[in-house]
This record gives sequence, C-alpha cells and structure tokens, in this order.
Amino acid sequence: MSTDDLAAQQPHPVDVVVIGAGQAGLSAAYYLRKFGIEPESGFVVLDHASGPGGAWQFRWPSLTLSTVNGVHDLPGMSFAETTGTDAEQVPASVAVPHYFELYEKQFELPVHRPVHTRVVCPREERLRIETDQGVFAARGLINATGTWERPFIPHYRGAESFRGRQLHTKDYRTAAEFEGKHVVVVGGGISAVQLLDEISRVTTTTWVTRREPEFRDEPFTPDIGRDAVAMVEDRVRRGLPPGSVVSVTGLPVTPAIRAARERGVMNRLPMFSEILPNGVKWADGTVVDADVILWCTGFRSSLDHLAPLHLRGPGGGIPMTGRLATQVEADPRVHLVGYGPSSSTIGANRAGQAAARELTAYLGIGE
Repeated sequence: MSTDDLAAQQPHPVDVVVIGAGQAGLSAAYYLRKFGIEPESGFVVLDHASGPGGAWQFRWPSLTLSTVNGVHDLPGMSFAETTGTDAEQVPASVAVPHYFELYEKQFELPVHRPVHTRVVCPREERLRIETDQGVFAARGLINATGTWERPFIPHYRGAESFRGRQLHTKDYRTAAEFEGKHVVVVGGGISAVQLLDEISRVTTTTWVTRREPEFRDEPFTPDIGRDAVAMVEDRVRRGLPPGSVVSVTGLPVTPAIRAARERGVMNRLPMFSEILPNGVKWADGTVVDADVILWCTGFRSSLDHLAPLHLRGPGGGIPMTGRLATQVEADPRVHLVGYGPSSSTIGANRAGQAAARELTAYLGIGE
C-alpha cells in the first residue's frame, strides 16, 4: 500500500491498538478482554511476524527449554500444559510459538498478522496508526514491540576493513558453521556466555567484554529480582534509557559455565580498540587473529514508529509513570510494555495487566 493510498484511506476507529504479540502484548490483550473490551470493535492486536511466537520463533535452534532463561506463564494458561514430557530438549523456537498459538486461540485474541506498523501520529484526540495493511484511529495505544528488531552493534575503528565474518546474536544459528575458525565473542550478557560455551566446544575462541563480568554463585532469589527491577524502573521514571538487568543481577554460574571454566574458555579480555582486516587489536599493541566476530551486544527498544509523538525526554529515554512505569508521562494514552522494568517475561505479564487497567480507566471504557 503506497503512502498516497494511506493518506487517502479512512481510518478504522478502535478504542485500543496493541502493537506486538509477544509475551507483553498477549498479556495486555488478555486483560483488555477481561476488563470488558470487545475484540475487533474495542481493540485489535497488530503483529509484524507471519505466525505466533513473538521473538521466540527467531531464536537459534540450540536454545532449548533447558538452557533458556525462563518462560513465565501467560495469564490464564500454564506453559507446562502445552509441552511434552521431553520438553527440556525442545527448541524454544518451537515450544514457545506453539504455546502462544494455543493461547491466542483459547482466549480468542484478535491478532492481525503479518502487519507492519509504519508510524503512529497524533491526530487531535486520537492516534493515527499507519500500517502496510491499513490505518487505525485509536483512542489509546499499548506498544509491545520489544527489542528483537533492533540489534545493537557498537562501532569500532576498522570494522569496515575486516575480511572475516561479523554477525550479531540475532543472526546466530549453530556453532558448527564456525568449526575450524577463530571466533571473537563480544559481550558480557547471558546470551554471550551461552554462545561462547557452545562455540568453544567446536573451535577456538576469545572472549572480550567492556566491563568485568560479575558472576552470581548464590541462587536467584525474589529479593534480587525485585532489586534489579526497582533499579531499572527508577531509570525509566527519570527518563533515562533502560539499563541492563544483568548488570544488576550478575550472571548465574550454571553447570555449563563451570565446565567452560574448566576448559579454560572463560578467560575474559577487555575490549579491543581497533578491528584489523584479519583480527582485532588492543591499545597496548596486542593483536589476536580472527575469522569471525560475534557481537553479543544486546538490543535497543523498537520504538522508531513512535517518533512523531515526541515522547523522549532530555535524558535520552522516555519518562514513564503509572503503577508499574508503563504509562508515558508525556502522553497518558500511550503505554509501553516489555520496556524497561517489564522486559522480563514475568515483568511483561504484570505490565500487561497494569497497562490494560490504567488505560481503560483513563479512557473511561470497559468494566
């Protein structure tokens, strides 16, 4: 659909549009129904993917339910009920989309896909949401677009000269493709450590991080989780970009990490200062030859389509308010779920409920 066609099209009026059908989006949709908002006439869910599963459907095949960092139940349906007895070995990219598909059908959630949301613009008391499948005029918006579509790779001098392969976590499929090549793994998060362990089983590796990683030997307790969420929530309420939860909680020392330590692959080096055609170089002149640089450097929130709303504050982030910091301070009609403190699966559920409750109350709709 062309830009001219969109401009001429009569928008479809609806009370609430939910953008994104991952954990946070489905949770918000569930609670909108529970609070009396009718599907299609009262709210719709727009998802860019061709099928259910959110970002989970794009994860690498070796990420099984035994290695994934937790999948929390969506409200009203247990994840365990949808998996078999050998679920631990099932790829997350298969099990979670299956769960989400059953969930959408069970609760008759109005998910439209594939729909690419191009832009959201203010139009007096409504929001104009332009997509490749038409235009919506919404009284409120719950944005649940996550981060998967915005992989972040920092720029280092000489990156364009590298003759080997550079890829991001998002592009990773299997360690076997790197056999016989030296791989530099960049990043200090959970994904970086998991992939470092996996790749080091088939070839040689070098691990580099910007900061010294902090490992957590003690069990992950509710108190640790609450402290981490509180710190991230404080940042977004002050309009700062969300911080990394791992920087607060530390990396859990799993049996796989202990085994990797014994194999000598967890010897972390500080970040290099330059990329050479055949490797990487540190400020002291040290050079490591490399065939592959794997950037496990995280993602940024996918919010470019909201730019016309001018939600960002002087701190570089979006100042947030509301009970769980899901409501945008500059425009109470807009809620961001799966952003900041609600980026975990359990946080996404709670945020979906809070956003649905606060938005329906603000708009004066529902029960």
